[in-house]
Amino acid sequence: MIADSVWVLTLVCLALLTAVFVFVIMNSADKQDYSEVQSRSTSLRIKWTVFLFALGIVVTLATLLPFPIPSQAGAGDATVVKVVGKQWYWEIDKTDFNVGELIEFHVTAGDVNHGFGIYNSDDKLLAQTQAMPGYVNKFTHTFDEPGTYKVLCMEFCGLAHHSMISQLTVR
Repeated sequence: MIADSVWVLTLVCLALLTAVFVFVIMNSADKQDYSEVQSRSTSLRIKWTVFLFALGIVVTLATLLPFPIPSQAGAGDATVVKVVGKQWYWEIDKTDFNVGELIEFHVTAGDVNHGFGIYNSDDKLLAQTQAMPGYVNKFTHTFDEPGTYKVLCMEFCGLAHHSMISQLTVR
C-alpha cells in the first residue's frame, strides 16, 4: 500500500519536473528582460525546495514508522538462552524448552557474521537474527508446538557453512 502510494507520487513529481524542463526549453529562445521572471523564479524555487523537503520527511516517516524493529530490552520473565555462532557450529547454552515458554535469545558470533535461523519440521523459518562479533542481538520467541526445531546458519560463513546445524527440543 505505502509502496504503491510512493510509486504514484514519484511518477507525479517526475511528470511535474519534466513539464518544468519542457516549459523552460520552449521559452528559452525569447530575448526579453528577465528581472521580473527572476524574482518570481526565486520565490518558486524556495517554495519548491520547502515542498520537496517536507515531502521527503513525510515519505521517510511513512516508510520507516511501520518498520518492525524489535525491542532490545529484556523480557522480565523469559528464559535467557545465550547463543554464540562459530565456524562452523553453534554454542547454545540451553536446547530443551516447554511449549508456551517465553525464550529470549542473546545471539552473538565468535569469529565472523552468521545468520541465526530457527526452522520447524517443515523447514519453515520461524525466527531469525544476525550473529555478529562484538554485538549481541536479542529477540524473544515462544514455541507453540512440541517438536524438534533446527537452527541453521543463514549467512555464508565459510567452507563448512552447510554443516552449521543445531537442534532445539520443545516438549
